[in-house]
Amino acid sequence: MIELKKYNRKNILDKRITVIGLGISGKAASILANQLGAVVYASDSNSSEEIITNAMELINDHHIATETGTHSNKIYNSDLWVISPGVSAKSKIIKEAFINNIPIVSEIEFASWFTKAPIIGITGSNGKTTTTHILHQMFNKSHTIGVIGGNIGIPFSECILKEILHPSKDLVYLLEISSFQLEYIANFRPHLSIYTNISEDHLDRHYTMKEYIKMKLRLVENCKKNNTVIFNEDDDTLKSIFDDSVLKKLTFGIKSLNHTFYLKDDAIYHSSSNTLVINIEDIKLKGQHNLLNFLAAATCADQFGVEIENIKSIFKTFKGIPHRIEYVATKLEVDYINDSKATNVNSVIVAIKAYNEPTILLLGGINKGVDFGLLVPHIKTNSVKTIIAYGEASEQIKSAIGDAVRLFIVNDLYSAVKNAHSIAQPGDIVLLSPGCASFDQFKNFEDRGNFFKSTVKALS
Repeated sequence: MIELKKYNRKNILDKRITVIGLGISGKAASILANQLGAVVYASDSNSSEEIITNAMELINDHHIATETGTHSNKIYNSDLWVISPGVSAKSKIIKEAFINNIPIVSEIEFASWFTKAPIIGITGSNGKTTTTHILHQMFNKSHTIGVIGGNIGIPFSECILKEILHPSKDLVYLLEISSFQLEYIANFRPHLSIYTNISEDHLDRHYTMKEYIKMKLRLVENCKKNNTVIFNEDDDTLKSIFDDSVLKKLTFGIKSLNHTFYLKDDAIYHSSSNTLVINIEDIKLKGQHNLLNFLAAATCADQFGVEIENIKSIFKTFKGIPHRIEYVATKLEVDYINDSKATNVNSVIVAIKAYNEPTILLLGGINKGVDFGLLVPHIKTNSVKTIIAYGEASEQIKSAIGDAVRLFIVNDLYSAVKNAHSIAQPGDIVLLSPGCASFDQFKNFEDRGNFFKSTVKALS
């Protein structure tokens, strides 16, 4: 067993830290470690434009030694590795690091060592980002400063660096956390953890659902009896996991009245006084899945002492986030919807259910190891009339969907949009809900969603 030393702002001085991966989290971890006085070496075997740009920024602006396009033996001259979430535990260099007795931590773990502010960890297969943003707005309505970070595109290391440079009271970190980020935690312990749901995802990385669930549960692995977990009791997997947990438990859901916030007669009530919070029709962001996201965030905010009036205000005003069932434009009486955040099949099912109109569904990208056949019963019972499959996963999609619906294969997302535009009829929905990772053609789901929006807006 490799001994892990947890560093603080004093004993990290002059320690040799290797950062593996120069995406946004690796770059942020490098800058944070450098600011704290460590001797940093940053390495990435990739040499994409983004990686080279990040490496040059580290060299020129922070005087941090870097390498790209390779992992040289220099990476092993180290007291600690900080590993980016994109690097698999099965990588060759990871095995070599263990042979060399080098301790390895994730960027989330590393950053957490340098703050005393409470952390709320938000995880699950779907709804993490929306729940995090709702919670952020609820906190910011109160006197608490909610700081968003993690998998949401703002590295935790970047948040901690800001805290060090500009100290502030009443901070609470709201961290969206993926299974990848939990692979190399050691001491990381959120004050409160939220689980939105568990469904099939990332099997290309974790191989089995058992392993995927195991990684998700690492969020509460170090939690103690005084820590709280908030979970979706409508999710059978989560219910069975947390029924016997020693942690403090709060639940949300729509199938039972036994929650802090409960649903009755098309309205939401607060259990402490059975007072009406809001009628469902007054919530701007529609859909059962979003209702669950609201309930998760509200339960957490209430636990932290946010006043009901502030929670109620966000129920009324929150309109959603970009790339998640986002209305883009209407062209020739056809609505175009950007759901680029949908990177797994369960998210696609949620999006399909959101519309009663005839739908042309754009699916494609890189398959994350999921079974597209799970879509078939939902295609048959909802309004999907055509699927346009594109990218690396297109043949897999065609094979899994079979003759359940009319299906066309095209090369890329641009062609998918153009083809959808040519066959759509007035009253149809064109829905980009890819069910796949974006990395065959785009940097990330945001890049994909923005490309979709610009392509749609250019249609005549």
